[in-house]
Amino acid sequence: MSAEAATPTPSSPTTPIDPPLTRAEFIALTEELVADTAPRLFAVVQSYEPEGAGVEEADAWVAAWGMAFEEHAEIVSVGGGTRMRVRSLEWAVGRFERGAGAGTSARVVWVPGAA
Repeated sequence: MSAEAATPTPSSPTTPIDPPLTRAEFIALTEELVADTAPRLFAVVQSYEPEGAGVEEADAWVAAWGMAFEEHAEIVSVGGGTRMRVRSLEWAVGRFERGAGAGTSARVVWVPGAA
């Protein structure tokens, strides 16, 4: 994820489509556009695994939700106190690990079937 992409603006075609699209064809094309450009959804999951303890003492929770675009990601914490735009998901994961306490880690979990 690098530089921010420009936001496309609506424009009118320079030449008419021949034959013209039907309403159903136009809707199908816009649905395809949305499917092709949708961001990938993910969660930032924090987990606590005490050193030397068994899995029965481990715990995990969703700390934030995010959308990954081609060149950046938008992340909002579950509590709403943190919102960030990042170029690197690795950096964001590190941000959720710092200050979280000993034995607590963070990772990205992609939402199955989303985009």
